[in-house]
Amino acid sequence: MQLTGTPFLIVTIFLVPISIAAALLLWGRVRGPKPVQVLSRLAMILFCQVTAVTTVFVMVNNANLIYGNWDDLLGTGEHVRAIPKVPADNGPGSDNKTRAKVIQSFKGVGDPKVPADVQHTELKGELSGVDGEVLVWLPPQYNNPAYKDKNFPVVELLPGWPGSSKTWYGTLKVSEQLKPMMERGEVAPFILVSPRTNLLGDEVDTGCADVPGKVNADTWLSRDVPQMVLDNFRADPSADRWAVAGYSAGGHCAAKLALEHPNRYRAGVSLSGYNDPGLEPHSLTAKDPALKEKSNPLNILKNAQTPPKTALFVSGNKGDGYEDALAFKQAAKAPTTVTAVETTGPHASDVWRPMVPDMFKWLTGVIPVQH
Repeated sequence: MQLTGTPFLIVTIFLVPISIAAALLLWGRVRGPKPVQVLSRLAMILFCQVTAVTTVFVMVNNANLIYGNWDDLLGTGEHVRAIPKVPADNGPGSDNKTRAKVIQSFKGVGDPKVPADVQHTELKGELSGVDGEVLVWLPPQYNNPAYKDKNFPVVELLPGWPGSSKTWYGTLKVSEQLKPMMERGEVAPFILVSPRTNLLGDEVDTGCADVPGKVNADTWLSRDVPQMVLDNFRADPSADRWAVAGYSAGGHCAAKLALEHPNRYRAGVSLSGYNDPGLEPHSLTAKDPALKEKSNPLNILKNAQTPPKTALFVSGNKGDGYEDALAFKQAAKAPTTVTAVETTGPHASDVWRPMVPDMFKWLTGVIPVQH
């Protein structure tokens, strides 16, 4: 039974009254020495509490898709197959010059929280040594005969941590919000791609970085996943037509990847992100002082030999990302541009979901239109 969705939630809801009824029925029937009776009744109370807490957890998880499956919840998934030395990066499309295209098999996600038109594939990262799922949504124009010769812009969508590749579609409802806007021509017809970012279990946040001896998370996101998209879809290979977006820890990653790889991304969107990796207690990059400094997107911007041709959209509440947005704005020099947006409300999807339309209108203005 799936962790997310209605069936498991119904089971947990039914267990609550059943556990209470069982406790009431058995409470007076416990026999044996006094310590045994006390322990038995404590076990009944504990079982009632566990069923109630489980129901609440499942409801919260279904609403926010923090854990997409049992492996993520239990930390039993294996996603780092190897940690190879990564070859030099010469930009999008360059990783395909010496090999044939790898055609993936796609199917539906099979989760009632995710729209049926979102596709799922299991990708083995050739350069990173990372294996994981990638979810792809195609804009309504993609299969229109009038667009058969058109290549489409792409936005990679990164969840927070811990977070699921389903969250942007199931919780933030990105495709449901954008589909009618694309049909009306209000936003560009982007291909939306959401890869796995939880690679080392629920106790370690990779910071979307290549960490020697641990994981090539940066290479997975910035090279393996884009190459898969270029191999399988009519995606524009130009860096000017690619963007990366994320919220919370995914916002930190989006800003980092966009600034670190201007040869791959034209724009980055950070919703309630942060610059200092140390703000995430489980951050792998924060454990090494040198890597911590290197992985700070503000430092990447300040230390760039030439200002990157990167547009940033950075939002946050005061004390929750807005100061980081202003720091970007102060450090940016042309052609780098920064749009800082102050928000109000909690660090939650209820704040980020309504920002999706304006965020993609901004991306439409930044990403050149193909004629």
